[in-house]
Amino acid sequence: MREVIIIGSGPAGWTAAIYTARAGLKPLLIASSVEAGGELMKTTEVENYPGFPDGLMGPDLMANFQAQAERFGTETLLDDVIEVDLRGDVKIVKTGGGETFESKTVILATGAAYRELGIDREKELSGHGVSWCATCDGFFFRQKTVAVVGGGDSAMEEANFLTRFADKVYLIHRRDTFKASKIMQDRALANPKIEVIYNSAVETLHGEGKLTGVTLKSTVDDSTSELALDGLFIAIGNDPRVWLVEDQIELTEEKFMKVDGRTSKTSLPGVFACGDVIDPTYRQAITAAGSGCVAALDAEHYLTSH
Repeated sequence: MREVIIIGSGPAGWTAAIYTARAGLKPLLIASSVEAGGELMKTTEVENYPGFPDGLMGPDLMANFQAQAERFGTETLLDDVIEVDLRGDVKIVKTGGGETFESKTVILATGAAYRELGIDREKELSGHGVSWCATCDGFFFRQKTVAVVGGGDSAMEEANFLTRFADKVYLIHRRDTFKASKIMQDRALANPKIEVIYNSAVETLHGEGKLTGVTLKSTVDDSTSELALDGLFIAIGNDPRVWLVEDQIELTEEKFMKVDGRTSKTSLPGVFACGDVIDPTYRQAITAAGSGCVAALDAEHYLTSH
């Protein structure tokens, strides 16, 4: 019987592992067999994580997280969790490799995946001009020309934020009306650096080694046009990874895992959630790590009181 099992290996999961391991709880962290390390594994240079004044590569940061967690006794398993039963006092976790684990507590740090456009070379150019996070990468596009794809509040927010750095920001939307709230639309449309391209979709990405432009296709008459760009920011939403537990724990209206206030406590005793899977707003490595700390302390307190 384990004291703690952590599902997920992004900043939240590894931070939870560091704290629970240092508390002597000997956590088992189950990282994905394919996507271990989370979204930062797709990122090139990280300049805004505290403690690294010269910046570092996303995969290197995650390797540091893992090394620190394992130094204190975290056991790491590179496998995929395919089924859980978290409703009883004993939590059951099954992996694709055929193993079944029992634990007194489970910390869910399964993250959220940014939605992709689903076009050729999108993954290839990720971190080389294609991004899903203006807060993370906007600084690299000073005095450049960039575009944001999307029509919701997040797209408006990304576009406005990018005008702090870029000389020109295009806002590309498939329709002629936005889903964004009126106040966010007004703010974006009033910004002189932002130009809206309506009724258009990104069809092709151009550039060798880094993005140089895109081909746009009209959603009205299928005509195409070329747009030179240094950066493309995709803001069409994200999907929290909740499929393992959506029939067991309470979710928010946005389908993120619901926690009690500022804690990590879910609707099930002994089950805690942290990181991007509970956060539709900030989605930063540092906030995820802080959330992982909260989950670890909550799990430790739960075990002490039980």
